[in-house]
Amino acid sequence: MPQLSFRGGIHPLQKTHHGKGLTNQLPIREAEAPKLVAIPLVQHIGAPCAPCVSAGDSVYMGQKIGQVRGYVSAPVHASVSGKVVAVEPRLVAGGATPLCVVIENDFQDRWDPSIAPMDPALLDREALLSRVLEGGIVGMGGATFPAHVKLSPPKDKKIDFLLLNGAECEPYLSADHRVMLERAQGVLQGVAILQRILNASRCIIGVEANKKDAFQALEQAAQGSGVELKLMKVKYPQGSEKQLVQALTGRQVPSGKLPMDAGCVVVNVSSAYAVYEAVALGRPLISRVVSVTGEGVNQPANLQVRIGDSVASLLRQCGGLKEDVERLVSGGPMMGIALLQEDVPVTKGMSGILALRKAQLGPREQTACIRCGRCLSGCPIHLMPFELCNDCERNDWAAAEKHGALDCIECGSCTYVCPAKREITSSIRIAKRQIMAARKK
Repeated sequence: MPQLSFRGGIHPLQKTHHGKGLTNQLPIREAEAPKLVAIPLVQHIGAPCAPCVSAGDSVYMGQKIGQVRGYVSAPVHASVSGKVVAVEPRLVAGGATPLCVVIENDFQDRWDPSIAPMDPALLDREALLSRVLEGGIVGMGGATFPAHVKLSPPKDKKIDFLLLNGAECEPYLSADHRVMLERAQGVLQGVAILQRILNASRCIIGVEANKKDAFQALEQAAQGSGVELKLMKVKYPQGSEKQLVQALTGRQVPSGKLPMDAGCVVVNVSSAYAVYEAVALGRPLISRVVSVTGEGVNQPANLQVRIGDSVASLLRQCGGLKEDVERLVSGGPMMGIALLQEDVPVTKGMSGILALRKAQLGPREQTACIRCGRCLSGCPIHLMPFELCNDCERNDWAAAEKHGALDCIECGSCTYVCPAKREITSSIRIAKRQIMAARKK
């Protein structure tokens, strides 16, 4: 089978098989039930939720504890049954301190009595969408965009393709890989629900070629469904929406537009499985698979983790960290966020915890740009990152906008390949914020 791809991109950590060998053959195992969970009321792009419980309240597992306050939002639910001990700001990955509902676990796992399974075939499109919304489903590949919004394109946007993202191109991470391999039937049932909601004529699941066992599991589960499976080259950032659209359909997403403007909707495979659970089983998104990995972890693992459990708890269950760990990252090494401390909660978009040792990071002494063009050839959006970096150093935000800063997906490819060790991605990220701030004035 031919392997599809896109122009540009890079191959990070190729000599070590992208770091995935630490966990990609380890089955998902259930993490220990936490004594306490701190569940942030904002785990998605959009408006934060309003708490609908107070300290002292008893809650069921799966009970809604955060209600949406806008269209672009997603409710949050209790991941344990027990007693609410506080509703207060807590530190999360990224350094923000959103309001969190803190629940003491009674270890009874008493599900909300209103939760009940439902045959998706008996539900119309609006009822299916309602179950997705009430399930609090978001993009679980890291973007955390509310699923019900993505699945409700304007009437003038005809959706031809539903594309399932099984690339998981970020080095080290294997959460999606294990979901595809171990829960293929559930993923395909989620696909059927998504296809009905979108009325898409074609569905393609794209899987990177380093996950052929997962590809075969999905292929077997998809027999007779009409769902197409395509192998993609192992390249970063193959899982980025615009690159996935190009690789699987040959279409280009216009500058400043979304995949729906190219007739496509892209959904992560773990999100598809969560849709199946929300619609068919009635269970909201209260747990997810997290890869605890990296050379700095004593016993790497793929854990099924309750939302609101702490990173510190997961590290303890994986034998703790080695002495020379220099950096702890939420996500992967390319687009992940460095953690300020271990005592932060797991959220819906947290696919991995990565521990990097001091020797892996090395010095990053910046020198002058030598115009080698590596950042240009590696950029999947076909920008000129070196020019954008120069614009940022001059604080010339107008020039940065002219050079396409807002089209940057912040994948980090340019920074990774730069021999001068310039922090190109960070500079462009600052430029994007300045441009958007100026537009709001």
